[in-house]
Amino acid sequence: MSRYAAMFERLRRRGEGAFGAFAMLGDPDLEAGAAVLDSLVEGGADMVEAGIPFSDPVADGPVIQAAAVRALAAGSRTADGFRLLAGFRRRHPSVPVGILTYANIVAARGMDAFYRAAAEAGVDSVLVADVPLLEAQPFLAAARSAGVAPVLIAAPNTPAERLARIAAEGAGYTYCVARAGVTGADDAVRFAEPVLATLREAGAPPPILGFGISQPEHVRSALRAGAAGVICGSAIVDRIGRGEDVRAFVAAMKAATRGVRSLTS
Repeated sequence: MSRYAAMFERLRRRGEGAFGAFAMLGDPDLEAGAAVLDSLVEGGADMVEAGIPFSDPVADGPVIQAAAVRALAAGSRTADGFRLLAGFRRRHPSVPVGILTYANIVAARGMDAFYRAAAEAGVDSVLVADVPLLEAQPFLAAARSAGVAPVLIAAPNTPAERLARIAAEGAGYTYCVARAGVTGADDAVRFAEPVLATLREAGAPPPILGFGISQPEHVRSALRAGAAGVICGSAIVDRIGRGEDVRAFVAAMKAATRGVRSLTS
């Protein structure tokens, strides 16, 4: 059983949704970045999503862009990110961890080499944010060859026939964006419940809501709408950028996954 499958089964038995926490690898620097990853788990994150610093992150808003700039300025590179993740895996052997990255990062290293390095670092999944499904086959093949789950994105306006393909081709979990646009913390978040229903009917990997998740009520609303969990990025990264300890915030967000009746329960 994969780490994701084991996590979802464990949470199902407890009646909880999954809380995923995002951080940029090497932000604010390599040494502190390792401690940040640990603090996410210590706060209660069920799964971790890690960004590789990149100069042109087209899916990211200003907060996560700033984190990439900080990490790059501190000297963090892709190889450093893999080393951070390998250390994380040794310290947290059962916590699912995924990479969110962009096609240029994968291509620069070589597609097969990138996914092999990810697998060797103990990475469970890779989401390549700027590769549409129509161009995803080489990435999917390289991921599967390396034993890494290819996570695919479903958007509020994704047609039903494409959702069916996402359900068939994706693995680990399905990243469902809560709104159009780029990442960023919102005051109010709306969920495309028909998308979640279509994914469930198609047997997709569990849907996880991202983009805009920044408050405990967002977590509860996502679960009530039918998501298996959420990923929170900008609200965490903003606190990291301000030098705050994120454990209390993560704990509050994780607490919101408990006691909510989810359509996936």
